[in-house]
Amino acid sequence: MLSSRAAEAVIWGMPAVNFQRMYSAFADTLDGGFNQILYWSTLPDWRNQTLTPNPDTTYYMPFFDTTDGPVVIEIPPSGDGSITGSLMDSWQCALADVGPAGTDRGDGGRYLILPPDHAGPVPPGYIALHCDTYRGYGLCRSNVASSSEADVARAVAYGRRIALYPLVDDPPPTVFRDAAGVDFDCLIPYDARFFESLNAFIQAEPWLVRDKAMIHQLETLGMRRGQPFEPDDSTVELLTAAARDAHAFLDARYASSFDPPFFPGTAWAVPASPAAIHGQQTLYADPDAYPVDDRAVLYSFGFFSAKNLGGGQFYLMTVTDADGVQLNGARSYRLRVPPEAPVRLYWSATAYDRNTHGLIRGMARASRASNSVGLQPNTDGSIDLYFGPNPPDGGQENWIPTDAAGDFEVLFRFYGPTERLFDKSWQLVDIEPWPP
Repeated sequence: MLSSRAAEAVIWGMPAVNFQRMYSAFADTLDGGFNQILYWSTLPDWRNQTLTPNPDTTYYMPFFDTTDGPVVIEIPPSGDGSITGSLMDSWQCALADVGPAGTDRGDGGRYLILPPDHAGPVPPGYIALHCDTYRGYGLCRSNVASSSEADVARAVAYGRRIALYPLVDDPPPTVFRDAAGVDFDCLIPYDARFFESLNAFIQAEPWLVRDKAMIHQLETLGMRRGQPFEPDDSTVELLTAAARDAHAFLDARYASSFDPPFFPGTAWAVPASPAAIHGQQTLYADPDAYPVDDRAVLYSFGFFSAKNLGGGQFYLMTVTDADGVQLNGARSYRLRVPPEAPVRLYWSATAYDRNTHGLIRGMARASRASNSVGLQPNTDGSIDLYFGPNPPDGGQENWIPTDAAGDFEVLFRFYGPTERLFDKSWQLVDIEPWPP
């Protein structure tokens, strides 16, 4: 019985542990804290071991805590730059999108995060967001015009105009902590460490009504609010085995989530159920639905949720080639991206470790994007991307290296997607073994 409860705790607690792991990495690696901003001053490389990060943008992650009162997250107006992103509670439910595709519509805005127990008036001039948890974070991408050093530097400077401060008369300056070049590992550990992170989370946050059935379940595993979590050796062994069982369950569901595909007849899909996406957007407002299994799958391979997915960004993923065979790092492949891709900003393709869902360790680069410097188009405007352990002859600039020792998966991103993506008048073809 305890083993089953532990496995269910992994599934239920996945988005919370996902958040807690990111914050703990921030605190432990960079001496970061709440009401500070984690950012990367360069395009991320493989040392960014978050779940399926985007190596073609600069990240700003304001971690907030409203225990002592409301806090403000200030987004700059668009002009010499733009932000694509969202603000979330610590369960990673979306509170609002920000930037041109968000609530401020690119005019900039001061987003006021209100704590769960807030009952006072809201001062004028703010976009008020009521949050069910004390803690949360934002995922803000400062969009780059290209991968050149100058364009990245401009995007970084623009992103540093984001501000995070308490709602006080004379707020202190925003603290930024730079993770560029730092080993930043917050992947999900499927062992007893998962439960240590889960315990840290429940100690800090109020129980939500929708989750109260888990209070006793976690108590039987030794987790109680206000008390230390001190499992003995036999319990650690049980928790580790249960975490591995949960991992196997989630991985099988992940593999099956690519059917149906987004483009008929291909392997490209959104590997997240509509129910989980809708729940994260609406704070699970439907009293008759709580898809915790689907939610767990989503946060086992990614982080973040958008209030309106498809407004600022859209994602498609594949784990197999055109023959339905798992993508393998020892083999070589080609992806032909058709011309006139349906994006206002850029598209990108990134290879990830199939087992961890992180960037493949040790690779010189992880992706190619439509704004990558040196990318070579074909005469018709299409672009051939190559995946494999070695670059093809004459295709170095379009090559995404893979590790011959493992399998991989590919995430294709659309930033500023247009209607031609959703009406499918433009379609992405499958990755094919290359040479044929």
